Amino acid sequence: MRERSLEFIVPGDLRSATGGYIYDRRILEGLRASGWRVAVHALDASFPLPTPAALDHARDVFSGIPDGALTVVDGLAFGAMPEVVSRHARRLRIVALVHHPLANENGLSPELAHQLAQSERVALRSVRRVVVTSEATADALIAYDVPRGSISVIVPGTDDAPLARGSADGVPNLLCVATLIPRKGHDLLIDSLHALAGLPWRLTCAGSLVRSPETAARVQSKVRDAGLAERVDFPGELNGAELARLYESADLFVLPTRYEGYGMAVAEALAFGLPVVSTRTGGIPGLVGDRAGLLVPPDDGASFARALARVLTDHALLAGLRVGARESRSRLPRWPQSCARMSQVLEEVMSA
Repeated sequence: MRERSLEFIVPGDLRSATGGYIYDRRILEGLRASGWRVAVHALDASFPLPTPAALDHARDVFSGIPDGALTVVDGLAFGAMPEVVSRHARRLRIVALVHHPLANENGLSPELAHQLAQSERVALRSVRRVVVTSEATADALIAYDVPRGSISVIVPGTDDAPLARGSADGVPNLLCVATLIPRKGHDLLIDSLHALAGLPWRLTCAGSLVRSPETAARVQSKVRDAGLAERVDFPGELNGAELARLYESADLFVLPTRYEGYGMAVAEALAFGLPVVSTRTGGIPGLVGDRAGLLVPPDDGASFARALARVLTDHALLAGLRVGARESRSRLPRWPQSCARMSQVLEEVMSA
């Protein structure tokens, strides 16, 4: 049997607790468990806006990979180095792993968004296959001139989890799991809760405070200015048992995200049977459906505040959404299936 061997290129620290890195890490763990030999090559963390030194290092990494090797490149770096990718496109079997188009990140200037879109469009011409994490991202790449037949959708998985038990004192525990960057909409969440300060609630925002220090400082300042510092906690980036404890003690998951490729934190919340208040973007509508939560248009703070008010004041509504969230658990994708699908796609690329 031919050895199944993979070169995996990713920028930054693969151990990071953000959705894209978690996906990469879990997929690689699954591939190794099924017999794949995986070599991980870490690029500089400055991607997707690489420094000249970062690009030089990326060139060295690609040059060191042997001819014919199956090479998966994480999209956070892939779309930002079209010249490097195209130089090796004929001798390597390159697969792009795109979580969402780089230009769709919130807060970019129009000029930078255009630059990233053009760069990623050129880079995507050099691949044997594109793997995306949601149907929404597959649809978005049609605008990048990627043939739909060359795109494989492999959604993130979930793990079995205990049902959330909720608050022990009757004050609803709200949980938001997201890196504090502009796209995640923490500003909208704090504005909404400021308007609902007369209601009982507590909020925990678990997520990195250092990926965008300006955003973190702005959101925390907004909390203080609104007089909510005693009710909002920012524990930083958590994973494993610490994060599981937050899910278990929560009553409601909240995420006013402006854009998602998929929505891994929403899927994880549903795995714990948590109802959701979020936005209609990426894979979130397919995860939440009509019974497990309330969804509003992205970047619509007024609608998000109204949805949150409904759930916090209508106990029958919250109870019904909790039932829907618990029913959804059995329909969630699982990591072994996602890893098996990735293995199948990679074998197809090797055989082509």
